Amino acid sequence: MIDLTGKVALVTGGSRGLGRAIALKLAEAGADIVLNFVASRTAADQTAEHIARLGRRVAEVQADVSEPDDIAAMLDWISETFGRLDILVSNAAVGNFGSLIETRPEEFDLTMNTNVRGLLMLVQNALPLLAGSTSNSKVIALSSTGANLALPHCGLVGASKAALESAVRHLALELGDRGINFNAVQAGWVDTDTTRTAPEFESLLSAQSFRQMTGDRVLTADDIANAVLFLASPLSDLIQGQTLVVDGGAAVRV
Repeated sequence: MIDLTGKVALVTGGSRGLGRAIALKLAEAGADIVLNFVASRTAADQTAEHIARLGRRVAEVQADVSEPDDIAAMLDWISETFGRLDILVSNAAVGNFGSLIETRPEEFDLTMNTNVRGLLMLVQNALPLLAGSTSNSKVIALSSTGANLALPHCGLVGASKAALESAVRHLALELGDRGINFNAVQAGWVDTDTTRTAPEFESLLSAQSFRQMTGDRVLTADDIANAVLFLASPLSDLIQGQTLVVDGGAAVRV
């Protein structure tokens, strides 16, 4: 059993969907949780209450990861309040579904600033805490299948996730020797509030289910959270700069 007792984990976008599942999974393993959210305060409160019932220390921090000043203030607060950060899960993202060729400059900026620059700013500001951990600290970024597959209406999001995965590899190259593991989890299509807003969501989900090689198993947020839990644990100390694909094998099937 994975034991994260005594660890402090920051989960961005942790109030709903994959973020909520990840925060709960880490808390169940013993970690104290800093729950980041932007607008979903009610959902954040509910998730925090669940974590508190598990007997973990939990704090909610409202911050927009597309804004460098918000990130700096959040990490300063974590340093002052907890004095440590062992696990950083960069999950917060925006999904501007639509035609890539019709993308407006402001849409491009928001998507890249949230999905890619957010990770870089988080690591820059968290580095003193991450590098100061007594054991390997963990940075885990959430990616999606659009990073290496062409999917309808997912060009901008896919491009941002491809950049995210590249950033993870290069962060591992630059900082891995400082006792920090950098990895990504590439999640297949999971039924969440965000993915349901994608055009043709039902057909994309159906196509993935058809291509999966795991029998009748349906991919869930819990499956993604389990992968994050593994990468957040000492079991992954020798896994560095990798992208773990969790999609039931759908992406490798012809």
